[in-house]
Amino acid sequence: MLPVAPKPAANYVPFVDNRLETTGLLGRDLDVAQGQALARICAINMLAQVKAATGDLERLSRVVRLSAFVACVPGFAEQPAAVNGASDFLVDVLGESGRHARSAMGVSMLPLNAPLEIEAVFELKDD
Repeated sequence: MLPVAPKPAANYVPFVDNRLETTGLLGRDLDVAQGQALARICAINMLAQVKAATGDLERLSRVVRLSAFVACVPGFAEQPAAVNGASDFLVDVLGESGRHARSAMGVSMLPLNAPLEIEAVFELKDD
């Protein structure tokens, strides 16, 4: 069961939950396994947004692309491993429709001290 999609907190299109599960940098405050768990939560919230936008996940044709930003310490090189939490979840839930192109970039900090942020592009079926 997917959660109800959160309302935007400002003047933008909805993209994340209004609360953060945790904050900090990977490689200092969080390890890769914790990053994977948080990436999975991001993927769950992304599907909740698709459902909110379309009314039904049956309209989802496929996941096209994920762009992930991982807040980490200098020298941390496991951004792709952390983002696997989202990619693995999408493939587990959606099968072949969940396979996607992806990038994972390390950044020094994200808004609200979030450990990671993931943007997704989805393809919808025609009505």
